[in-house]
Amino acid sequence: MMLTDAASPRNYADNRYWTMWKLPMFGCSDPSQVLSEISKCSKAFPNSYQRLVAFDNKKQVQIISFLVQRPRGAQDYCPIEERSVSGM
Repeated sequence: MMLTDAASPRNYADNRYWTMWKLPMFGCSDPSQVLSEISKCSKAFPNSYQRLVAFDNKKQVQIISFLVQRPRGAQDYCPIEERSVSGM
């Protein structure tokens, strides 16, 4: 779990470094532990962007990363019904 106060990236180097919430959860196989840490981080930092990052322990590479929280007043969010890939 990682967090930052920065808004969406403006330049190439912006938003590249995030603060870790705590040490990685090596060997965690219980999803409820992950959800519990997300909840604790959200309560401790309600006005931060929070990102979950998962790694493959065999290949030693990042396999997934996504936002789990945006600040309440974030202006960079677009509702799903307003998103479009085709530009319609």
